[in-house]
Amino acid sequence: MPSGAMWRSCLCLRHGWRRLLNRPPGGPWASVGMRASIPIPFRAYAPPAERKRFYQNVTITQGEGGFEINLDHRKLKTPQAKLFTVPSEALAIAVATEWDSQQDTIKFYTMHLTTLCNTSLDNPTQRNKDQLIRAAVKFLDTDTICYRVEEPETLVELQKNEWDPILEWAEKRYGVEIGSSTSIMGPSIPTRTREVLVSHLASYNMWALQGIEFVVTQLKSVMLTLGLMDLHLTVEQAVLLSRLEEEYQIQKWGHVEWAHDYELRELRARTAAGVLFIHLCSESTTVKHKLLQE
Repeated sequence: MPSGAMWRSCLCLRHGWRRLLNRPPGGPWASVGMRASIPIPFRAYAPPAERKRFYQNVTITQGEGGFEINLDHRKLKTPQAKLFTVPSEALAIAVATEWDSQQDTIKFYTMHLTTLCNTSLDNPTQRNKDQLIRAAVKFLDTDTICYRVEEPETLVELQKNEWDPILEWAEKRYGVEIGSSTSIMGPSIPTRTREVLVSHLASYNMWALQGIEFVVTQLKSVMLTLGLMDLHLTVEQAVLLSRLEEEYQIQKWGHVEWAHDYELRELRARTAAGVLFIHLCSESTTVKHKLLQE
């Protein structure tokens, strides 16, 4: 099967090719003294158990430090017991929607926006802006789409056809050299390329950088993350590109439906939430309606 047709088959197997996921799921945790969870081991909170929903209404109020989330008459707190306050009204509404959409049971592991906010507020690893940027850029050394196989030929061709256009776009967009390699040592990334990308990421605030590092970690790719941030790629495209070899193997050998499908949906959900978080933290839009009611 030609690689282009094979890739189109991969896409056909996964519905929703062109739409950004409209549900921002995320990770963690709730109102008073609960622990949050992000699928990044070095900065994750311990995942909490599910809990029976204990509130009726979710509302948003504006305080001195930003926008707050209220569960009935309780103010939402972070795992470190700080007041849960976000910088934009749009982000507050998105987080409130996560809480309002919970049914009889609160499933904290589906609340990725809440988790990202908790991480930004508590900063459990106490990293500064420069450290966040360096952590994200470090993924260039092991970027998924920069590592290539030498065989089989069909997979070599598939990687070339699907990944090369992304690298070409990034090189043109940022005026840098990136390249790819089949060496176990990975590609040799020029110093200037790192400097340009560090400078670009420095234009984002601390909250957005938490989201950027989160997405980079999900996709294991700086290039795919930049494509998402620039709206050059959809979430579905970026996720499939990050799983190209796995999708190739699935096409060849078949897949375990409950396992592969669950993993794919989870990765889409986390990636979509991270991208939404980045954009909501990078914009200062005001939304008129603050009260969310059932």
